[in-house]
Amino acid sequence: MRIVVGVSGATGVEMCYYLLKALKTVPDCEIHLVVSDAAHRNWELETKLDYEDFLSLADYLHDAHNMAASISSGSFVTDGMIVMPCSMKTLAGIVTGYTDNLVLRAADVCLKEGRRVVLVPREMPLGRVHLKNLLAASELGCVIVPPMLTFYNGSKTVTEQVNHIIGKILMQFGLTFDDFRPWQGTD
Repeated sequence: MRIVVGVSGATGVEMCYYLLKALKTVPDCEIHLVVSDAAHRNWELETKLDYEDFLSLADYLHDAHNMAASISSGSFVTDGMIVMPCSMKTLAGIVTGYTDNLVLRAADVCLKEGRRVVLVPREMPLGRVHLKNLLAASELGCVIVPPMLTFYNGSKTVTEQVNHIIGKILMQFGLTFDDFRPWQGTD
C-alpha cells in the first residue's frame, strides 16, 4: 500500500503525528509525506513534539514546493491521499484545481486518477463558503472526515478522541487501527 499524507496550515497538525504512527503499524505501507509551509509554522506554534521525529515517520518526505516530485504525477500509483488537517485554503484549492503547491497537486492527481482522497477539515464555525467547498469536494469524490469529538465509545482523553478520528480515516482505505474503539451497539 502507498499512501500520500498532506499536512496543511490549519490547527491540529499534531493529529497527523498520530496518523503517521498508526500508518507505520500497517505492514508494507509506504508513506509519502508533504508538509506545507503554513503547516510547519503551525507545528512550531501548537506542539512541543519534535518536528524531526514527526518527519522521520514518513518513508518519503517531499518538499511542498517540488512540483516535479513523484507524487505530482498520475503515473506514480498510490492508493490515495489523506489531508490532515485540511485548511479552508487547501480545501478551496482542491475544489478549484488550483495546484500551487505539492499538497494541492498531489490531491489533484489522486482525484483525476480516481483515487481515494480523505480530507480532515479544520475550521469552526463553518461559513457558507466553507460548506459550499466541502460539498464540492464531496461531489468530486473526496471523503470528508471532520475531527469531531466522539463520546459513544467512552473516549475520555484527547488522545483517545484523536485515535477515533484516525480509525475512521484508516477505515476509508480498508485498514484497521488497534486503538480505534468502534460503537458496539446495545443489548
